[in-house]
Amino acid sequence: MSKPNRLESVVGEQTYFITSATDGRERYFIYPKYTELFIDSLYRYREQNNYHLHAFVVMPEHFHLLITPAGITIEKALQFIKGGYSFRAKKELNRNFDIWQRGFTDRRVRIGEYEGFKTYIEENR
Repeated sequence: MSKPNRLESVVGEQTYFITSATDGRERYFIYPKYTELFIDSLYRYREQNNYHLHAFVVMPEHFHLLITPAGITIEKALQFIKGGYSFRAKKELNRNFDIWQRGFTDRRVRIGEYEGFKTYIEENR
């Protein structure tokens, strides 16, 4: 069964707790070259002012982000992160396979929740 299309965010400048997994929950991020490239990609798009990256953790088969898109939707921010990483991995690591599961899980951070999400991420580093 195919996954339904996501509805775009209607509210900008919100902070989100994001989770996304690798395709088939493959443990790609146990390899330093995959992890280093992913982190470099996160920082590269942050430096382009696409989002504010408050905290993140990369686990063997998924990642968590605490992120605030800057003038773009959360969907576009994740397109930069996941799509940009996939493009670079195929080019720089000579890999030609699907890296990510389709989609991602987002949770808008509400008043009083920020520190809890940040602590969760930092405890899992």
